[in-house]
Amino acid sequence: MATATPPTGENEVAILARLLVDEEGELPVDLARYLLSLRISDRDRARMHELAVRNQDDALSPAEHKEMHAFAKASTLLSILKSRARRSLGVKAPSRSGS
Repeated sequence: MATATPPTGENEVAILARLLVDEEGELPVDLARYLLSLRISDRDRARMHELAVRNQDDALSPAEHKEMHAFAKASTLLSILKSRARRSLGVKAPSRSGS
């Protein structure tokens, strides 16, 4: 009788990362370039800022708190994917002005 495999504790990001890579463990070039072209819209950036400011004043509803965390997760995932895309393409991260 087969037994169930115990959970490994992997999260969605690790699983998604495996789905996106080729046989060599690299992102396909077209996908890597596409990921690097993605940007958070001005509208979403403004909403994220609004939520962050209101969160500092402890003025978020539970739904807005969830929304703020969803934006944070999505932004982090995009950053991770872009990092992997730059590594696959051998591209350095752009320097930030003011740092």
